[in-house]
Amino acid sequence: MRLFLGAALAAAALAAASCGSVTDPSKNVTETFSNTITPVKNGGSGQGQVHTFNVSNGGEYTIKVTAMTPSFNSAFAVTLSTGSGCSVLVNQTLAALVGVQALTGPIFQTGQYCVQITDYYGQMTATETYTMTVNHP
Repeated sequence: MRLFLGAALAAAALAAASCGSVTDPSKNVTETFSNTITPVKNGGSGQGQVHTFNVSNGGEYTIKVTAMTPSFNSAFAVTLSTGSGCSVLVNQTLAALVGVQALTGPIFQTGQYCVQITDYYGQMTATETYTMTVNHP
């Protein structure tokens, strides 16, 4: 029993160490990303650039698209992923709007994350230049 308890405590300590500590949201980092999306109907992919950022501690994150030019007033998608090649979906919204928080939630795993905006519903009629903020530990 003692051996089992020791092994369980060691495993818990290792798991906690691999995830880093938890950051108070008031001490988060805010990164700003900008790029363009060219709609499929205009010969583009309908996808914005994949933006990467690194998380060194657990905590909370928020993602918000703060501007689109020319003005775009319809829904689009925002996706957060992680893992090798950012192949693991963490969170996604298919109804994001400019100026409204698109995604939020806890981050438990440290490492590289990726965020991307897409014209999910095919509503964009012009190439849009966007600005997005990612607030993370």
